[in-house]
Amino acid sequence: MRRRSAHVRRKTRETDVQVRLSLDGGGRASARTGIGFFDHMLEQVGKHALFDLEIRARGDLHIDQHHTVEDVGIALGDAIRQALGDKKGIRRYGAAAVPLDEALARAVVDFGGRPFVVFRVSLPKRKVGGFDCEMVEEFFRAFANHAGANVHLEVPYGNNSHHKIEACFKAFARACREAVSIDARRRGLPSTKGAL
Repeated sequence: MRRRSAHVRRKTRETDVQVRLSLDGGGRASARTGIGFFDHMLEQVGKHALFDLEIRARGDLHIDQHHTVEDVGIALGDAIRQALGDKKGIRRYGAAAVPLDEALARAVVDFGGRPFVVFRVSLPKRKVGGFDCEMVEEFFRAFANHAGANVHLEVPYGNNSHHKIEACFKAFARACREAVSIDARRRGLPSTKGAL
């Protein structure tokens, strides 16, 4: 089996982002974006998806967090798309539900090439650990658009914004782990169209 890995660099006047990714790793994850809580969430993705993931980002945080968070989502989406290659043999779909104390998050992903995001998560706080909560949806939208993924996230109940966001990232990671895994019974692409 070919190595399913990628190295992506996205450099703009606003940010400089590098992502190193191996889909068939052991969950070694490291993120340094200058946004502590966001780093913690990105490391959850690597750990629970069993990706080896290294993310380094420098951005114009003196303005706000938007450019950094969005560009990390873009770069991670690009990296997953590249690492998946022709997508032959993958399961394509993944779903997971993850609790964190009083909060439950559900994630469903499809790496079928049609980007879309449904985000049904209400976050009562504006910030968690200095992280702008409205950036959660922006991250997943940027990721989906560049990975060619359909991403549905919902938190049907919960009170604590930290718990709700962290459960989302963990559920997303578990869903991705399933979706990118190789199905031993699959021959070719997981599509009746013959193309993804």
